[in-house]
Amino acid sequence: MNRRSFNEAVVASLDLPPGDRDGLLLLARTEGASFPKGLIARGLLTAETLRRSYVALCGLPQFQPDASEVRPIAPDILPLPFLRSKLIVPVTLENGTLVLAMADPLDTDARESVAKATGRRIAVQAGTEEEIREAIEKGYGESGSSMERLIEQVGEEGDEAASGDERVERLIGAASEAPIIRLVNFMISRAIERGASDIHIEPFEKVLKVRYRIDGILVEAEAPPRRLQTAIISRIKIMARINIAESRLPQDGRVKLRIGGEEIDFRVSTIPTLYGESVVIRILDQSAVPLNLSTLGFSSGILGRFRQMVNAPHGMVLVTGPTGSGKTTTLYGALQEIRSAERKVITIEDPVEYQVPGVNQIQVKPQIGLTFSAGLRSIVRQDPDVILIGEIRDRETAEIAIHSALTGHMVLSTLHTNDAAGAVTRLLEMGVEEYLLPSSLSGVLAQRLVRTICEQCSAPRELSKAFRDEILREAGFVPEGDLRMGTGCAACGETGYKGRMGIFELLCLDEPVKDLILGRADSGAIRAAAVAGGMQLLRDDGWDKVRRGLTTVEEVLRVTRSN
Repeated sequence: MNRRSFNEAVVASLDLPPGDRDGLLLLARTEGASFPKGLIARGLLTAETLRRSYVALCGLPQFQPDASEVRPIAPDILPLPFLRSKLIVPVTLENGTLVLAMADPLDTDARESVAKATGRRIAVQAGTEEEIREAIEKGYGESGSSMERLIEQVGEEGDEAASGDERVERLIGAASEAPIIRLVNFMISRAIERGASDIHIEPFEKVLKVRYRIDGILVEAEAPPRRLQTAIISRIKIMARINIAESRLPQDGRVKLRIGGEEIDFRVSTIPTLYGESVVIRILDQSAVPLNLSTLGFSSGILGRFRQMVNAPHGMVLVTGPTGSGKTTTLYGALQEIRSAERKVITIEDPVEYQVPGVNQIQVKPQIGLTFSAGLRSIVRQDPDVILIGEIRDRETAEIAIHSALTGHMVLSTLHTNDAAGAVTRLLEMGVEEYLLPSSLSGVLAQRLVRTICEQCSAPRELSKAFRDEILREAGFVPEGDLRMGTGCAACGETGYKGRMGIFELLCLDEPVKDLILGRADSGAIRAAAVAGGMQLLRDDGWDKVRRGLTTVEEVLRVTRSN
């Protein structure tokens, strides 16, 4: 079976509405090898389900890690970086046939490369990415993959006192040593394998801590000793083209690396602390970004109304929520829906995190005068149909955005407010005239991200009377039947959660809401009128997902306490 047929067959097996399936079929025909990974990232497919699809559709045997030899081929013939990047592990060699376990059995280029390097006939088994990585480390890991082995290779590193050029030379020398390079690469690769969005490297008095943000929660990871702090941070700064000699001021940089056969962007931020520079590396893996709104967790009612808003010929749609609530992802999803050859789309962002084909994207650069407001004034002279503003931060930007919406443009942007009604009062506080909003603002979407229950360890949950009473007090309903929770397994790192989805509330500007805006009513009155008109609050959308077994009560309470 070829890749396109396989992708289409996988889509056909998904339990989705016909419209969503048609959209995925278009992606299946164009994305190729990255399509199944994208389905997993969007929560539409699990790694185990993908492996079963390869077995059933391609007629392949299943990889059995416990029953396999692993390492029948010397590492100098099939180097460890190649195995890791292609997610291939040699299993057995019998009668001239080399059996490979592959996370992507349809990767014919990788199979042919192995056949050419080994001079053997190739047979293939289907495995999950996690199984393949574990098998690689088991069979080939002694070549220097674990944190302990890498640290042993570094030897003793100190922070000897030095100044000027001598200090810079020492920093560059320490950061350029092969063991330090491998150690930093190992930390980054491990973060990507665990699905992290950020890497935090934090110096304290006696220890250097490394933490990964996974599904919005920070978890501690294996960390190198404190003595390697300067060399590790210097290596990261060299990669991101940051001034290695400057440690007193915050700095920012970017780097692009090829990991696992894919190019991934990283945004690096350093800031001086009491015990040295703290570094945060944001992982911008575009393959993990949902490409359409139907995969973000919208209920059908909210999704239909939101689609009507963003597909309108003009108006302004705002997405609100705190930092890390998925606002930018929702805006990119909206762009995927409305971009076409007939419409010119321009964005102005700070920063441009993901590149969208067919969209003109502008990076804000305040140091040279390219601010949101300055950029917007030029954008409107470029004859755009759709304008995306990364964030409305001041009165000038807000007024230009509103006037653009009034003059026939579709404007998409974000605001930092706790709920949808708060966006209206925030604009009024910025100095926007109230009479402009009813005719320019189409709607406001507020959102949060909740962790979803791991499918592989999801189980019915026993509820005590005290917990039922707490749910009744917080949610206003008594659970009917069994709620669910993740018991913890290897797939979810024993957390019980795997992946995230959105919970939403959508404020539509009907006549009662418009009248309140003209009267400069507070957000509470606007919210009450919207609820009376049928708006579902953030927490209520969360309770619906609890009832459906998608997330837990604790997750909904965690992200909506402030509301």
